[in-house]
Amino acid sequence: MSEVIQNRYEFVLLFDVENGNPNGDPDMGNMPRVDPQTGHGIVTDVCLKRKIRDYVEMVKDGEQGYEIYVKSGVVLNDQNKKAYDHLGIEPSKNKPKDDELTKFMCRNFFDIRTFGAVMTTEVNCGQVRGPVQVNFARSMDPIFQQEVTVTRCAVTNEKDAEKGQTMGKKQIVPYALYRAEGYISANLAQKTTGFTEEDLNLLWDSLINMFEHDHSASRGKMSARKLIVFKHRSALGCCQSHILFDKINVERLSGDLPPRSFGDYKVTISRDMPDGVEMIEKL
Repeated sequence: MSEVIQNRYEFVLLFDVENGNPNGDPDMGNMPRVDPQTGHGIVTDVCLKRKIRDYVEMVKDGEQGYEIYVKSGVVLNDQNKKAYDHLGIEPSKNKPKDDELTKFMCRNFFDIRTFGAVMTTEVNCGQVRGPVQVNFARSMDPIFQQEVTVTRCAVTNEKDAEKGQTMGKKQIVPYALYRAEGYISANLAQKTTGFTEEDLNLLWDSLINMFEHDHSASRGKMSARKLIVFKHRSALGCCQSHILFDKINVERLSGDLPPRSFGDYKVTISRDMPDGVEMIEKL
């Protein structure tokens, strides 16, 4: 693998959804998640990390060092046991006496190396805080949650055969532009997980392309629109992150009409960067 990252980063990702549900809320009948006080849409960090994991698993399938720790159908105790088997010791629920088990997990699992993990289960491999953290994404404007009734010409069982068709529901947002902000700590990468420059480039690729390989009828049309990266000259950074996030302004152009496309917004990026910070437009 390449060397561990030496610079701190922040990033802003703008993505949109058209006639789809970017992140359903199981507590609300799978309706699109929303801030009840403002009406703005929400996409959780867990949802975004899932898409990143799925993309990495697809492009790095079977490659050493790029296994995915958290994925569907996997028993985490079995994942942790791989470290014990590698070191030739018996699994234990006690806190590891040294960090060799944790180091093994970081070397072999991309998502642990990136996001960290709590591995203090019945098979204990310790825990690490990852260098990459992502905030909840929030829509630029209040969203309209819509439930659409659909019909199915087939029926499920014989007792419904006389009906000829059955009804169903789809939960969608007609259109929304979301903004997610993230942080990458070189300090944590160097001291804990060993997140590398190669990992960083893979993360940028996943943020740009993760929606391209995650299409489904329920998600509608989802697209990454902008990825702006702020690179600090040092590992600890040269200014506060909120100063950099404020350099990106998104303005709605549709007036009183609800936005229905990315063209209904104008993205303005201030080029006046603090000393020691470089802005990079990845998308």
